[in-house]
Amino acid sequence: MANDSHFPIIIVGGGIAGASLGARLAGEGLRVLLLEAEAYPGMHSTGRSAAFWQASLGGDSPERRLSIASKAMFDAGWPGSAVPLLKQRGAIHLTGPCGEDFPTPGELSGADLPVRLDRSALDTLIDGLRGQWTGGWWEQSCADIEVAAFHAACLKALKLAGGQLLTDAEVRGARREGGLWHVQSKAGDFTTPLLVNAAGAWGDVIAERAGVAPLGLIPKRRTVVQLRVGKSGLKDTPFVTDSHESFYFKGEGDRSVWVCPLDQTPSPPCDSAPEDIDVATAIDRFEKAVDWPVEAVERKWSGLRTFAPDGGMKFGFDREAEGFFWCVGQGGMGIQTAPAYALLCADLIMERSLDERLHAVSAADFQP
Repeated sequence: MANDSHFPIIIVGGGIAGASLGARLAGEGLRVLLLEAEAYPGMHSTGRSAAFWQASLGGDSPERRLSIASKAMFDAGWPGSAVPLLKQRGAIHLTGPCGEDFPTPGELSGADLPVRLDRSALDTLIDGLRGQWTGGWWEQSCADIEVAAFHAACLKALKLAGGQLLTDAEVRGARREGGLWHVQSKAGDFTTPLLVNAAGAWGDVIAERAGVAPLGLIPKRRTVVQLRVGKSGLKDTPFVTDSHESFYFKGEGDRSVWVCPLDQTPSPPCDSAPEDIDVATAIDRFEKAVDWPVEAVERKWSGLRTFAPDGGMKFGFDREAEGFFWCVGQGGMGIQTAPAYALLCADLIMERSLDERLHAVSAADFQP
């Protein structure tokens, strides 16, 4: 009979990082325990994400290679979603008087490769843009991610494979003794040879509670505002941005849009709330970009996106703490890269060669 307090792997954090990795590892036949501090998983960054799959996001970087590798997994509904996980929307990167080149297209090709738009072509896609925009770049493959469905599919896959999720299970401490981690949580005490830190903005907090040196993770607040505007037919409006410099907006309902001022304000780990200045900034930048009259703020929210000091995602075993594995620092790309980094982390934990689907990915790029 299995020891109810001992697990081969314990993952701390029930957001998309912990849930996707849990689904991968449980699918390998491992008995996984997922510990979530809150009353339900994903209530912070995952549940507040306006997530897109966008091939160009991140520039020509290791993180973008994870995005590209994740696309086919999303298309296949991994890990068993009953609904499609991507809905094509398309993205427009606006350009000003200088007609900027698209930054670092790298090896993008096909529908992922942005196509140049002049002003007349731009006007056929978006009516009412202000006069400073001379054209743009059209990124056909940009798609909305069904975040709730993806997260739910990961948690379901974890449970179907024999994994266990405990909520209201904040980790209060952990120590390494006798080749095991002894984990003290609000839901009880557990042991494991392998402790995975997938705690997002609380990643360094969990490390310190385990006596492990922190990485210097930096949570940053990101705000989204839903505006009702005096224009209809907006639901399928593409994702529109000034090359991710000061704003983006996209259609949400017939007369509503989501607007983000691309704020990145350092914050302690917390239940993030939008600041009035960021809401005002979002509205101001939207009104300067397009002539659609703003009638009301219908919703506003914020979440924390967490970055390592060098900006890169961190996946791998700690160099000093035996049996301590990092899965943190996903920044603003944590959902669109999750299928691939969950596979990467599973391969590293299982100490095997990387899956052929990760042929363009190097584990060394993500070493904590």
